[in-house]
Amino acid sequence: MTIGLQDIAVGQRARVTGFARTEGGRAYRQKLLSMGLTPGVEFQVTRVAPMGDPVEISVRGFSLSLRKDEAATLLVELCGGQE
Repeated sequence: MTIGLQDIAVGQRARVTGFARTEGGRAYRQKLLSMGLTPGVEFQVTRVAPMGDPVEISVRGFSLSLRKDEAATLLVELCGGQE
């Protein structure tokens, strides 16, 4: 099941499945791809700010903080049978 990054809880692992078509989505897509968030890559949500912006994830051995607009562009699925 494909969901948005904003629906992943801290500590959960997920896999990038694609990118949503949103306002400004093309620019965000290119930015996310250049940061290593390619389809199929797995990551873990490590922190979420109190108001939900930004979200910090651990991907490819480094920490990456994403703003809500950027995070909304990512389509993901939970890994390891987590629901």
